[in-house]
Amino acid sequence: MKKVQPIRDERVIDGMKHYFWIRSIRNYLFFCIGIYSGLRVSDLCRLRVIDVKGTHVNLVEQKNKHAKKFIIHPSIRQDLDRYIAEMKDTDFLFPSRQIKTVSRMRHQPIDRTTAYRFLNAAAKEFGLKEIGCHTLRKTWAYRLYMDDPENLALLMEMFGHIDPRETLDYIGLTQDMMDRAILRLR
Repeated sequence: MKKVQPIRDERVIDGMKHYFWIRSIRNYLFFCIGIYSGLRVSDLCRLRVIDVKGTHVNLVEQKNKHAKKFIIHPSIRQDLDRYIAEMKDTDFLFPSRQIKTVSRMRHQPIDRTTAYRFLNAAAKEFGLKEIGCHTLRKTWAYRLYMDDPENLALLMEMFGHIDPRETLDYIGLTQDMMDRAILRLR
């Protein structure tokens, strides 16, 4: 499995928000909630409308069964409210537009393959490589750390890491540090 990277440049993040905004409000909100929450794509996909009606989202992570609570970023609140205005509380927040092949069901959540496709299509537009479903989670962590390196202990706790090097490597900082060290050589 290839190692994916966070999106490091805030200008690219803003550009990707705009890219998604003009193409699909669903994909725009998926991207934004991903970079503002640190959720895994599998947890993003199964969010329901009722989950995002308050100021915070409470859920149990699918992979490790940890309880997670996060605030909905104020910059997307109005867009989110308009998006869910006509939806039922029980609807999936990010519904597939397709009929599921095997079950023949409608109104099911998008799957990670769909998320991968639209994230990679946007990444190509911005010349990004090493992008995948985990990029949103890593982007969230990278931005938190860069905003305040004291957040490392918090990130370690959130990811369940024991060693700070593991967290730094996960968010792509180890490689960044090595690259900068090499470039400083004379």
